[in-house]
Amino acid sequence: MKPIVAIVGRPNVGKSTLFNRVTHTRDALVDDFPGVTRDRHYGDATWNEVEFTLVDTGGFTEGDAFSDEIRFQVLQAIEDADVIISLLDGKGGISPFDRDIIDLLRISDKPVFYAVNKIDGAEQETQVSDFYSLGIELIFPISAEHRYGITDFLDALVAGLAAIDKGPGLQAAEGTIGLAVVGRPNVGKSSLINRILGQERHLVSDRPGTTRDAIDSLCQVDGKAYLLMDTAGIRRKGRVSQKIEKFSIIKALRSLDRCDVALIVLDASEGITEQDINIAGYAFERGCGCIFLLNKWDLLEKDTHTVKKYMDELRMQAKFLSFAPAMTISALTGQRVAKIFKLVDDVYDQYAQRIGTGQLNRILETAMAKNPPPLHRGNPIKFYYTTQVSTGPPTFVCFVNYPEAVHFSYKRFLINQIRAQAGLDKTPLRILFRQRENRKPKGRKRK
Repeated sequence: MKPIVAIVGRPNVGKSTLFNRVTHTRDALVDDFPGVTRDRHYGDATWNEVEFTLVDTGGFTEGDAFSDEIRFQVLQAIEDADVIISLLDGKGGISPFDRDIIDLLRISDKPVFYAVNKIDGAEQETQVSDFYSLGIELIFPISAEHRYGITDFLDALVAGLAAIDKGPGLQAAEGTIGLAVVGRPNVGKSSLINRILGQERHLVSDRPGTTRDAIDSLCQVDGKAYLLMDTAGIRRKGRVSQKIEKFSIIKALRSLDRCDVALIVLDASEGITEQDINIAGYAFERGCGCIFLLNKWDLLEKDTHTVKKYMDELRMQAKFLSFAPAMTISALTGQRVAKIFKLVDDVYDQYAQRIGTGQLNRILETAMAKNPPPLHRGNPIKFYYTTQVSTGPPTFVCFVNYPEAVHFSYKRFLINQIRAQAGLDKTPLRILFRQRENRKPKGRKRK
C-alpha cells in the first residue's frame, strides 16, 4: 500500500509547483497569486523505486472567503497523511502563518520534512538561515521550479517512508481476498457489509457521509477468508462545499491500493451517474479486479427489459471496464447478496492467474498470424517473445524492436486475444512493450 505524503504551507509558497514536479504532471493549478488551490489534489509518484501518493493542499491562512474550508482541508490532510512536507518561502521569508503551521505539526505524531522553496542555487542558501529560528533542526533548500535540491530532498523523503508502519487495517492471513467496497455516498456500502456480516458492524444512515473512515472487517464464506474494507463515499469536488461533508478520499484510494477486488456499488434507483464512472476509473487505474453491484434493485419498478437496459447503459459508460462482471442486488432485503462471493472467487482466480511462457507465446503467434502488426516507417514491428512478469493483475512484457511504435489499438487487440484464448475474461490485463537488449556478438572461432 502506498504511503501518503501531504504538502502543507501558507499560500503561494510553491506547493502546487512542487506537486507537479514530483508527480511529473501539470495537474495542480499554478498561478502567481495566492489561493489558487482550494481543495486537496492527489497524485501518485515514484522515486528510487519507492511509490507514494502525494497530496497538494490549499494555502493555510486567515481572512478570506475560503480560509475556514481550506484550514479544514489542511488539517484533514495532516490527519490522513503518513508524512508531511512543510513548505516555506525562501523569498518571502518567515510569516506568522508559518509559525501557526509548525505549531500544529509539532503536536501531531507524523514525521515532518521541512523544505524552503525558491532557493534557485547555492548562492541563495543563506536565505535559509532565518528559518532555523522557528526551532527546526533540518531544512532542505530547494527550488521546485528549477529542480535545485530536489534530488537530495526526495532521497531523504523516501528513506523516511521506508521506516513507516504500512498499516492501517487488520492484518489478514495469507490467502485472504481483499475486497474494497467503494461508491458514492449513500449508495448502500455499509448496509451491504452489514448484510454480509449479519450484524450492525457499521453505522448506517440515509444521510450521505455517515462513514468518515475506512473500516476493515474479516469474514469467512464457505471456508474462504475475505477482508471487507468499507470506505467513505467519494463525492465530486463541487459537492463538498460544507465542512461536515469534507471528508477525504485518501482512505478510499488506500483501500483500492490494498484490495484484490473492488466492489463498485451503484444506486440503481438513481441510475448510473458520472461520478459512479469516475470511481470505477480509480479502481481501473490501480489495476483492481472489479465487480459492479447495482444496489437498491428492490426499489425499481421492473419489466422484462429493465436488467438489459441498465447493463447496456453501464457497458456504454464504462467501456474501459468491459471485463468487469455486474449484478443486481438489494443490501436491504439480501436479494442475491450471497451470490456476490461466487463472482468474487471467479474474478480473483483470474486476477491471480499465471500463464506459462510457451502457451502465452503460442497465443500471440496465432494472433499475429491472423492480424500482423503494422509497419513502422516502412519496417516491420517484430515481436521476439513475451513473458508474464506478475499477477494481480496478470501483467505481460513483450520484447519488440520498436516498443514505442506499437499502437494502442494493436495493444488492445493482443489483450483481447489473450482474454479469449486463456479464459481471462473477468480480470484486468496489462501489456508492456520493451526493447530487446542487443545480443552480444559471438566470439571468433579458434583455429
